[in-house]
Amino acid sequence: MDKPIQQLLNEDENQYSLRPQTLDEFIGLEQVKEQLRIHIEAAKGRREALEHILLVGPPGLGKTTLARIIATEMGSGFKSAVGPMMERLDLATILTNLEEREILFVDEIHRMRGYVQESMYPAMEDYKLDLPIGQGPSADIIPVPLARFTLVGATTREGLLGGPFRDRFGIRIHLDYYTAEEIQIAINRMSRLLNVKIEEEAERELARRSRGNMRIAGNLLKKIRDYATVKSDGIITYEVAQEALEFFRIDELGLDENDRLYLRTLIEKFGGRTGLKSIAVAVSEDERTIAEVYEPFLIKIGFLNLTPMGRAASDLAYEHLGYDPPDYPTLF
Repeated sequence: MDKPIQQLLNEDENQYSLRPQTLDEFIGLEQVKEQLRIHIEAAKGRREALEHILLVGPPGLGKTTLARIIATEMGSGFKSAVGPMMERLDLATILTNLEEREILFVDEIHRMRGYVQESMYPAMEDYKLDLPIGQGPSADIIPVPLARFTLVGATTREGLLGGPFRDRFGIRIHLDYYTAEEIQIAINRMSRLLNVKIEEEAERELARRSRGNMRIAGNLLKKIRDYATVKSDGIITYEVAQEALEFFRIDELGLDENDRLYLRTLIEKFGGRTGLKSIAVAVSEDERTIAEVYEPFLIKIGFLNLTPMGRAASDLAYEHLGYDPPDYPTLF
């Protein structure tokens, strides 16, 4: 008898999942991993839930993967939600169905509504949920006991969390970009999982253009695998990797067409400096996407400065795109 479609999908997902499953498999972030190991071993030794954890960093650095690894290392269940989709009713349903020491992962937790954040205060501190019965000033508050769970929140913008909510996370971990060497190790691992033959020099080139981001590294590897399958014999040599990266318009710093469009628009249309709203409208992109996806890496490599007067392209950005830097200072 044929297997159910969902079972086949799950098997396919497991077979081709590129995410590490344990802290030992997780590449890089050694200090972060050691910190987590200590907290996890201590909690397991006391047979208690972990303290609530806030994971902070740009997209693609492994926040979701770390949350799943924490559940695996704790031997706990794992449930997930997305911050902007959570309302008070959803919160009550989720929290009352959690089991002891289970991990509740909330992505984009900074986009959780303020009143939902406030509803989490007693849940995080006292493991109870205050449910109002009735409406208005005469409404009764019924405290509902909860299992001792761990909230793991992921955010790209820690400053948007309410202060009292943020302070209730006992463990705060900041994730930074990976080194090219760490990315190369990850590419080697992913290529073996995908049964892709790739030369070491090609691995190094992909790592160099992955912007210190594991998600981008995985996506690049899959793109170049497809290119090598169609245009070559399926083996990713250094030459094939170079051809593929040029074909997909990924330059030597890892910038793609969207990055270059952002910088060209900033330079050509606004003289190298403007506000977030103006640049978002000009490139037809959401302001949040600009601030959380486009800009962090451009800032890291020194191409963009955030100033009281808005975004400013640096001399490095001008030179990279072949423009003459302006006479006035680009840092102000």
